Amino acid sequence: MATDDLMTRALETLGGDAPLSVEAIHRITELVDVPEPMTIAEVAGLLDLSPHTLRYYERAGLVEVARDSHGHRVYDAEAVRRLVFLTRMRLSGMPMRDLQHYISLVDAGEHSVPERLDMLLEHRDTIRRRIRELTLSLTAIDYKIATYGGSTGPDVQTVDAVTGADHTTLPDEPRRRALPAE
Repeated sequence: MATDDLMTRALETLGGDAPLSVEAIHRITELVDVPEPMTIAEVAGLLDLSPHTLRYYERAGLVEVARDSHGHRVYDAEAVRRLVFLTRMRLSGMPMRDLQHYISLVDAGEHSVPERLDMLLEHRDTIRRRIRELTLSLTAIDYKIATYGGSTGPDVQTVDAVTGADHTTLPDEPRRRALPAE
């Protein structure tokens, strides 16, 4: 199951308007169908990463991987779960140095939980800001598509320029405000 498959599974699990929850995250990261141990090629295929990227994560200290008697990498379920987390954080834009610091805190033990929490809260705020920026960009794109006679899809989330409130509009529903021309 490649990383894209994991994301598709996550989105299907959550449904259209279902609230996000820890349980949903646990359901999508369950690795019950993952054979153990796994080779680097199997993990690369599972996560849609290159073996080079997996070796880089190992060299960067983000994941520890055992070796078999022939010196080949052997990934257990814990390493694969960590790699799933790492790929989600990288996709969300977390810099490598922050990931390295976070993983060093995880490896340091429970006393580092407050600092890990602070890091994740800060990263969450960054992601939320980026989502708002992307939502505004999507609104501008949908507006232009509509001005050219195209359809904007089943529903489009817009952000009110004055109040900042989120609104969901249907494709045929008129926009409440005009966006500037090109």
